[in-house]
Amino acid sequence: MKNQSGILAAILISYAAVGQEYKLAKSTGRLEIREVNNVTIEGHSGNEIVFTSLDGSRDKDDRAQGLRAVSAMGLEDNTGIGLSVVDKGTTFEVTQLKKMDGPRVKILVPKGVTVSYRHTSPHGSDIKVRNTESELDISTVHNGVKLSNVTGPLNIRTVHGEIEADLGATVKGPISLLSQHGFVDITLPSTLKATLDLATSWGEIFVDPALNLEIPKDGDWVKYGSNKVVGKLNGGGLEFTLGSNHGNVYVRKK
Repeated sequence: MKNQSGILAAILISYAAVGQEYKLAKSTGRLEIREVNNVTIEGHSGNEIVFTSLDGSRDKDDRAQGLRAVSAMGLEDNTGIGLSVVDKGTTFEVTQLKKMDGPRVKILVPKGVTVSYRHTSPHGSDIKVRNTESELDISTVHNGVKLSNVTGPLNIRTVHGEIEADLGATVKGPISLLSQHGFVDITLPSTLKATLDLATSWGEIFVDPALNLEIPKDGDWVKYGSNKVVGKLNGGGLEFTLGSNHGNVYVRKK
């Protein structure tokens, strides 16, 4: 019985550490996330930006109990989960204190908050964003970007990472997905009215035939290029720019 009580207590302590939260009472503005290595962003219908730790108690430094992490940039961990959050009125700056590993964090974002994410470090994991209805501006060097059920507008750029995007039923333009060395893979609603600018220097372009991409004609001639295709879906509409210098470009039907 004592062993069971000890196990239960350990589980509860670990759960409390994982669920630790920091809330910012903002439903509009711009969330600027800088050099946070391991983050998942989700949209929600609330009126607060909610930061939740995904780290367990085993990741905590017992010697740091009662102390607060600070950095040479003058930042400090004012959230209790390894992040500095600075409220500048309409802009909210988020930075992690550790240079390498850093905390694993989930951020819930209200519909009216624009998200800007910058990451240049070789450390960390892919940035994951799902169920958002606001503008996303993401730039990475080494990390990939995975988007699920997002509406846009989207401005996504990466040097070595790969971009995967599954758009929601409602899409707001413009949409720009660009990678230097990784692939770009997007899934679109079949009824979307869009004009697609697809380009790759050393890769290939693949489009689902069911999308019926319309390639403009010059008289009776249709121009096809090995590294650039411009076409329309359902007569054209929202502007899409999808490209990779060294990777492939994939366009799929939802």
